[in-house]
Amino acid sequence: MYSHITIGISDFERAAAFYDPVMATLGHGRFHSGEGFCAYGKPGGNQFWILPPHDKQPASVGNGSHTAFLAPDRAAVDAFHAAALANGGSDEGAPGPRPHYHPNYYGAYVRDPDGNKIQAVCHRSDG
Repeated sequence: MYSHITIGISDFERAAAFYDPVMATLGHGRFHSGEGFCAYGKPGGNQFWILPPHDKQPASVGNGSHTAFLAPDRAAVDAFHAAALANGGSDEGAPGPRPHYHPNYYGAYVRDPDGNKIQAVCHRSDG
């Protein structure tokens, strides 16, 4: 459904120290990086990029926006949340069921060190 998602960051080393272990919990390693930026996912597949804003203005978060990553199972959602908190993120919603979305919805919400809201979600009942 999407090609890539890009979020603005203010400190690449801090952001990479957060995203490397967090994205690894979902099986998304770095596939491309350069001076002050990198991408997670796979070439030709869905990608998640972190980099300073192109307009050279300070990075800021979108009010009401977040990126949700599909987790293969509920254990990966739990690991995502734990890795985020252990690497400078903050809690925005602990791992757990959210039946008001649908009966099998299991998710966790965090904010990265720049304040971007991200989520891991599993939609499987056997996850």
